[in-house]
Amino acid sequence: MHHSAVNYQTGMNEMIEDPEYEQEAARYAQPIASRRLILDVMADIGEPIAFKRLAKELGLGGRPQRDALTNRLRAMVREGQLVVDRRNVYAIASKMELVRGRISGHVDGYGFLVTESGHDDVFLSHRQMRGVFHGDIAQVRVRGRDRRGRPEGELVDVLERNTTALVGRLYCENGTWLLESLNSRITQEILLETKGEEREGLIVIADIIDQPSIHGVATCFVREVLGEHLSTEMEIKMSLLSHDIPNEFTEEVLAEAASIPQEIDDTDVRCDLREIPFVTIDGADARDFDDAIYCECRDKGGWRLIVAIADVAHYVRKGSALDDSALERGTSVYFPGSVIPMLPTDLSNELCSLKPGVDRLVLACDMQISAAGRISRYQFYEAVIRSAARFTYDEVAAGVTKGPWTESLDSVSGLVTELLRGREARGALDFDTVELDFDLDDNGSIRSIGTKARNEAMRLIEECMLCANVCAARFMHQLELPGMYRVHERPDEEKLSNLRRFLDSLGITLTEDLPSPGELQAVLDQLRNKPNGQVLQLAVLRSLSQAVYQVHNVGHYGLNFTMYTHFTSPIRRYPDLMTHRLIKSVIHGDIRTNRVRRFGSQMQPEYDYDDDLLEYIAEQCSTTERRAETAVYEVLEWMKCEYLLGKVGEIAPGVITHVTNFGFFVQLTELYVEGLVHVSNLINDYYEFDQDQQCLIGEHAGISFGIGDSVSVQIARVDVDEQKVDFELVSHDPLRRRSKRKSGRKKPGDRGRRRRRRR
Repeated sequence: MHHSAVNYQTGMNEMIEDPEYEQEAARYAQPIASRRLILDVMADIGEPIAFKRLAKELGLGGRPQRDALTNRLRAMVREGQLVVDRRNVYAIASKMELVRGRISGHVDGYGFLVTESGHDDVFLSHRQMRGVFHGDIAQVRVRGRDRRGRPEGELVDVLERNTTALVGRLYCENGTWLLESLNSRITQEILLETKGEEREGLIVIADIIDQPSIHGVATCFVREVLGEHLSTEMEIKMSLLSHDIPNEFTEEVLAEAASIPQEIDDTDVRCDLREIPFVTIDGADARDFDDAIYCECRDKGGWRLIVAIADVAHYVRKGSALDDSALERGTSVYFPGSVIPMLPTDLSNELCSLKPGVDRLVLACDMQISAAGRISRYQFYEAVIRSAARFTYDEVAAGVTKGPWTESLDSVSGLVTELLRGREARGALDFDTVELDFDLDDNGSIRSIGTKARNEAMRLIEECMLCANVCAARFMHQLELPGMYRVHERPDEEKLSNLRRFLDSLGITLTEDLPSPGELQAVLDQLRNKPNGQVLQLAVLRSLSQAVYQVHNVGHYGLNFTMYTHFTSPIRRYPDLMTHRLIKSVIHGDIRTNRVRRFGSQMQPEYDYDDDLLEYIAEQCSTTERRAETAVYEVLEWMKCEYLLGKVGEIAPGVITHVTNFGFFVQLTELYVEGLVHVSNLINDYYEFDQDQQCLIGEHAGISFGIGDSVSVQIARVDVDEQKVDFELVSHDPLRRRSKRKSGRKKPGDRGRRRRRRR
């Protein structure tokens, strides 16, 4: 491609001006056409255009240029500027009146198109949903608004079919065999290709032969019979299928992992830290150890802290089968008693695991921290270590036996004391969270549910990892390198308004301005001192945004860091692997900086990610993180419901955790299971939902049910398939007295009201 400062020569030998060329040239060594120029060219053509023709029109001939154009077009589709069909034909979205997004099915048969551009979700009727499965990527045409004012759409094209198999139950209707999906978001009839061996009620894994359409039903055939009753293993399989989470590595990926030599290459020039007594500290059930620490007190005060992280990027090279598989998974998924790893166990549990007594390659973050707990200097470098010991959190909290690591652990304990003081002074949010501990039998079912105590050793490791992550973020920022930040945006103002009104009902004031994390932490401290304070803190947690990965840094609100990223877990998180690649590209590159230490000239693959590709990877990692969390949550809810089946009829204490217009949810104090007390089961009054105080208030007696109230409930009904638990109220001890409405009449515009009386 030939260009002057602002001009491109098209495939028709015409010169066209790129109005944003200078901005592109400032960002990329080999700039391509800007988004504005692409839209201008497409508008001039006046019709949808195939990728090959568009590249020709822009004069892009080489493979790197076309790859860059692919990334740019993908970003423009993601942000709603363009739409693309399965033939790779692009069109300007505003001219086509088309919207692209992911299908979200509802248990009642209708659904929504959740747009990737942040626009309003588009409602899809039962008829439109007949042509898609939950999770598909589709294009719809917005036809207007439904009776509730929501944008309503018509299905135009299904771009990606994301359900190729599912778990369901067989049944026969009028002589026709059908499959009922156990994923409640998939409600279509699915026709079964029979073999004459079917039996009603069997739970099976079925492969989809024909996808659904508006005018035809989906068909499938049975791949595997699981049994007549769901087990934990079956529920995990179903969750993996429902969320399109890969759980088996391809032969190519396994072969690539197996081909990596298990012995450390002596010719690899690195800093030799094998004489330093590093230790790993993890949970008792951990199988992969990707972080090790060493700490020493400095003669002039302060500390030297080295956080050594498994050098996964040395083995997983960009563009390899291992890399593609890791990006597709995005993260390891941890279910009770099992894990779906991001990398094959040959790497995650062996070569990249910092086991004691064996040589391992690492990327080290070597920090000097002042006596006040501030990071004054840091360097990244490649090293080889030999971990001295592997400890569990409980062992460190209890005090480990004497050894070469004793002085290091004493030093890091003193360091963390200062880091925690700094955390408190900084105003980082600190919730009283509970991590559940499941005691499982041989079949993977729950025997009992307890909690894992959060001890000082967990705090110790967490603070050390925070230091390394902050250094990695500073490194990207100071060198102006294109990487991925871990971003936690400020709370939404509407959610904050709701939170203020709720806190007012508790006698707690939250500033009308955007609260700083420190001000919000002060609220948490006040809630902590109230009865059931841990539950009350959930109201603050619900007001916060969700942390995501993003190319553009806006800081981390919850931790109160101006910049933050993930560096310390490349075995189980793809963003950390990306951060390692960025740092290693500087170590082996020609950027002059004292932030890295160089020991050899062995070249690593170039870190050649442009902004559009990085944005795609960041979004993929955010999506896979949420996908994993949802899958694990669903399995845990199923396991809890199964656990409660044998306890129906029992009475147990609990706390109200959430209130809606149709009732309130109660978490059992000793069993940590949540269920619903429906408003229809509240006796002797009509109840109205008060949005401000987050409670139900009786019209006549003034009895109220709100977050934090202690209750006693009877376990009335458990639906394992639907993952629902219903409680009957036995007794109630309100946290505080709430004022009832002065009039029993419904206020104009008050739609949150529900009136129920037991008959």
